[in-house]
Amino acid sequence: MEGAAAYPEPRPPSAAIAPEREEALAVTALDELRAHCPNCPVRSLCLPVDLDEVALRRLDEIIHVRMRIRRKGNLYRPGERFNALYAIRLGTFKTTVLAEDGCQQMTGYHMAGEIIGLDGIGDERFTCEATALEDSEVCVLPWNEIDRLAADMPALRHNLYRVISRDASREQAMMLLLGSRTAGERLAIFLLNVADRYRDRGYSSSEFVLRVTREEIASYLGLKLETVSRLFSSLQENGLIQVQGRAVKLLDAPRLRRAIAERD
Repeated sequence: MEGAAAYPEPRPPSAAIAPEREEALAVTALDELRAHCPNCPVRSLCLPVDLDEVALRRLDEIIHVRMRIRRKGNLYRPGERFNALYAIRLGTFKTTVLAEDGCQQMTGYHMAGEIIGLDGIGDERFTCEATALEDSEVCVLPWNEIDRLAADMPALRHNLYRVISRDASREQAMMLLLGSRTAGERLAIFLLNVADRYRDRGYSSSEFVLRVTREEIASYLGLKLETVSRLFSSLQENGLIQVQGRAVKLLDAPRLRRAIAERD
């Protein structure tokens, strides 16, 4: 694996990973790495929120596998059978769907501490494609075992509902964003959202690196690439941001927020 050491065996259960994805993945047992939920750096952002020690230990017992996905590697694709959710431990992912015109539409920008794969619960088939934007790591949450455990643990069941609700709320917010905001406001909201998520993870909320390209941002916001490029230039010329490649520095976040709030 380029830029990263491959993990040793054993391989995960076949139900947890599609065979055609194995060339992009490296896998290890969590026991070998001692990277269980109680010691995970993004524990507070992930599934086991407000779980006591006993509940965490039981959850640990069913999370056997952690996978590393190379940059541009697919974790899952549309139509593949759903067997597990994936908690992002390190790195970032994008989710995309194939639009009616045959183009890839970006539907999500996912960071460490978030759970992806929820789109597969309903029909037991994934509807999105999840692609690593950098070398990333995920913990595999076997759905059948998680579901059985949740039936015995109200706190875990509550967290499952919270995660599903959060995902649905994010989608609703994006629909509102695309339907009622100007192009400039869409980009400003996107940048502030990313900044807030970095802050929640203990990183700087004023300086960060976007792992998505401008073309992917355009797809996500329902804009043209030329429009996004023009807006980045405009925000920089107006002293609101500073951009160097994918590195972004928010120079006046309060002003950005005020501009958005004036429309609410």
